[in-house]
Amino acid sequence: MLNRRVPLSLAVALPALALALALAGASRAAHPMAKMTDAQIIASAMQAAPAAIAKDATIVDLSANGAMRVVRKGSNGFTCMADNPATPGPDPMCGDANSMEWLNALVAHKPPAAGKVGFMYMLAGGSDASNTDPYATHPTAKNHWIKTGPHVMVAGATAMMKGYPTGADPDTSKPYVMWAGTPYEHLMIPVK
Repeated sequence: MLNRRVPLSLAVALPALALALALAGASRAAHPMAKMTDAQIIASAMQAAPAAIAKDATIVDLSANGAMRVVRKGSNGFTCMADNPATPGPDPMCGDANSMEWLNALVAHKPPAAGKVGFMYMLAGGSDASNTDPYATHPTAKNHWIKTGPHVMVAGATAMMKGYPTGADPDTSKPYVMWAGTPYEHLMIPVK
């Protein structure tokens, strides 16, 4: 599936990142999109995180057929993916190794590993998503679809989330818990 050899941990994490974006309505496999050059993919993906993180992150691309390709190998343990122009808003994403494991658990419908805190950046914003159903792919009358702006996410830190709003229709301009009450609950922290 990968066009270049990558470490096993990254090879396991890449499909999770792809599916996580798909679950958020950003699947390149489900939406036709214009072909981006590697330079455009890198530039877009680097918008997800601060420059100090993005400059040394692995950059990946998900093709229209779902194949994952490493565009640029990184050295800091973060993996970033470019915006999907087929989605309504900007959605480049960048996460550390623990967040990629968390995404793998989400994709596999398995509980995330205990004691592993993951950190993800979406500094350009995020595609709209359900705040109550981790597997929703489109809005319904019951899945509390929300719109997010630039934010960071902390996964696997349940004790840290105590006291943050957990309601189905949060004020997304303030920190809140997304997917509260599920094994995949995580803290959403707006940055603008």
